Amino acid sequence: MSNKFSSTSNERERRTLWIVLGLNLAIAVGFFATGAVGDSSALIANGLDNTSDSLVYAISLLALSRSAKWKRGAANASGALLLLFAAGILYDAWRRYVGGSDPLGPLMVAMALTAAVVNGICIWLLGRLREPDVNIRAANTFSLNDFVANLGILIAGGLVAWLGTNWPDLVVGVAVAGIAAWGGVEILRDAHGEHHKAVHDDRPGK
Repeated sequence: MSNKFSSTSNERERRTLWIVLGLNLAIAVGFFATGAVGDSSALIANGLDNTSDSLVYAISLLALSRSAKWKRGAANASGALLLLFAAGILYDAWRRYVGGSDPLGPLMVAMALTAAVVNGICIWLLGRLREPDVNIRAANTFSLNDFVANLGILIAGGLVAWLGTNWPDLVVGVAVAGIAAWGGVEILRDAHGEHHKAVHDDRPGK
């Protein structure tokens, strides 16, 4: 009976992750396209962030039917990947700060609203899963981070349109990098905690 429940649970998680993966890939493409057209660091930053999320969801899919040790390794890879993308986002913001940029506020607002709806759907889908493992928790962290980042873009787009300056866009780009880095650290901590728990449970007499 427990094996049947586990199989059903894994299938539900797999189906959910495939849906979330597809949604994040679509949003990443949207962010890159609007970021290029709108000359926006914040939109490009979120495109990079959603791309990293998509890679992590793919890793999580591979980890579903694997051992707990393999899952912890996948979570560690996810956290490290998020930190790497945070560095890339900071580089892009610095490049635009030095070279100058002319972001389009209304386009930023429109893309942020669209992405917020999609991220809200992802959070809802992941929240329906029972007893999520370390990789599912990582996926939920990404979706929550993205939702917060979209609110930042919304505010920045309004300020850019109102003030006619690029600094709100650059600030949000850097903030997204900070959110991504924090999420990466949290995922690594979660995986580290799972590792210590496994070591403790494997001790003789446990």
